[in-house]
Amino acid sequence: MQSKPRRMLRIGYLLVILICFFPLIPGVLGMVVPAFGFIPPLDLNVFTFAGFISALNWPGVNRAILQTIMTTIVSTFIAVIMTFAIVQAYWGRRSWYRIEKLLSPILALPHVAFAVGFLFLFSDTGWLARFLQFIFNDTLSFIHSWFSSLYSLQDNIGVSLTLALAIKETPFLLLMSVAVLHNLKIHQTLQVTQGLGYSAPQSWWKVIFPQWLQHMRFPLFAIMAYSCSVVDVSLILGPTHPPTFAVLVWQWFNEPDLSQLPRAAAGAFLLFVLCSLLIGFVWIIERLTLIEFRAWLSSGRHNRLALKPYFFHLIVAVSLLVIPIIILWTFAQRWSFPSLLPTFWSTRFWISEWPYIQATMITSVTLALLSSGVAFILALIAHEYRGHFRFHIPMYIIALPMLVPQLSLLFGLQITSLWINQEHYWFWVVWAHTFFVFPYTYLALDGPWKSYPNRLSQTAVSLGVSPLKTFFLIKLRTLSSGLLFAWAMGMSVSLAQYLPTLMLGSGRVVTLTTEAVALSSGHDRRVVALYALWQAILPFVFFSLAFIGNRILQRRNQPTYKQESRSL
Repeated sequence: MQSKPRRMLRIGYLLVILICFFPLIPGVLGMVVPAFGFIPPLDLNVFTFAGFISALNWPGVNRAILQTIMTTIVSTFIAVIMTFAIVQAYWGRRSWYRIEKLLSPILALPHVAFAVGFLFLFSDTGWLARFLQFIFNDTLSFIHSWFSSLYSLQDNIGVSLTLALAIKETPFLLLMSVAVLHNLKIHQTLQVTQGLGYSAPQSWWKVIFPQWLQHMRFPLFAIMAYSCSVVDVSLILGPTHPPTFAVLVWQWFNEPDLSQLPRAAAGAFLLFVLCSLLIGFVWIIERLTLIEFRAWLSSGRHNRLALKPYFFHLIVAVSLLVIPIIILWTFAQRWSFPSLLPTFWSTRFWISEWPYIQATMITSVTLALLSSGVAFILALIAHEYRGHFRFHIPMYIIALPMLVPQLSLLFGLQITSLWINQEHYWFWVVWAHTFFVFPYTYLALDGPWKSYPNRLSQTAVSLGVSPLKTFFLIKLRTLSSGLLFAWAMGMSVSLAQYLPTLMLGSGRVVTLTTEAVALSSGHDRRVVALYALWQAILPFVFFSLAFIGNRILQRRNQPTYKQESRSL
């Protein structure tokens, strides 16, 4: 009886490999081989370095690469400092539980919707400038003109993009820090260090920070890779002359002249190399902190380090302000500067755009349901297989779609789809979404799966319950809270996918994300706000459904446990 479920588990794990890991091979090969000029469908049958030469000689490419490096490093550094400052200030206090409750709605806000709200909030004619003008009236006019000339969104040095990425990635690092800090035994460590005479800030920085940094290696790799290769947010907030290197490669890829495809492939390969070097840079910084700076870590009780815990207030304020600003723009008939609120209100844009938004929303939700559903089932199979068999795919391979630039992988996957048959656009887009959603779903299930008491399943099987019934009636029921959160996470990730939808859908599959990015460049702000608003609402709806479903399941389980205890 037990051999049949194990055989089914092996078959299911084979599907996991074929759908979620095997595409890495054609993805990498489809990127590397065309980069060296070998594209037989275009009659390019000789390996050359012409693509690399053309890419590196492109005007402004050096500045684009430098901007990408600086934006990535600085945003990651700021996010790390803000994250640890928040943890240091609030961990173990009542305020921390409020922070944990706020993380889900903040994380549910997609990057594109956040970028659009950030644009409406901090541009030189944004709501913040209007608010300052309203407070100081005419005395601020010269300050505003100076501020507009000094700082504007899409600035040439990437300040706006850096700040937006740092603010958006900090909640993700906070979420990843929860499980890490629980394993570090913070309370006992602080008791020992303070018994030795160290203050609380010294204990956090000299004892806890090195341990925390070492365990946060993978989340730091993930945000470093994202910041280096992000295209959608860079199109909205990033510099334009020249753009970041990822946007520059995206522009090369969209050129109609197919003979220039080797240059785009070479750019995708260079982006992959650049991302790998930046990830290596994070590892070097970690090594320097843990080894080279060991003298500072053990230098005694001087060097009082304490950061003010205002970072989380800033993150919450910005994250909560962007949505009201977006809502205001959707109802603004006329909103001239420096008016604090719209002069005339109207629902005209809601009425005129609703048929298009409705169709796009249906497409987005359908894609998210299909891809997150498949990724969720595959993640269950992968976790269950890992618990029953010794040999399984290691974590770092599972995380590769999160660590490798999307543009680099998707270039190879699209070349592969061209060789097979690209006409089935929906199939390719669903598969691409599943490929990128799976790692997030798997990681979201990792904590609940490890915390599951296996003795429950062992006891049920010893009492004669079949393994399949044990899995569905006991294990999944026990882990229902984590399962619902992982499903909501998968939905959120799928709804936010931009490049997979655009590249493998060839523009024929339109979602809220692709429309919001396309409309953000020079289109009417009211229409942009409508798409950004609905892109922000949908993930929040699914996280809310997961929360409500968890409450319902808890209430249903309580009477069952009481009846069982009474019968015993």
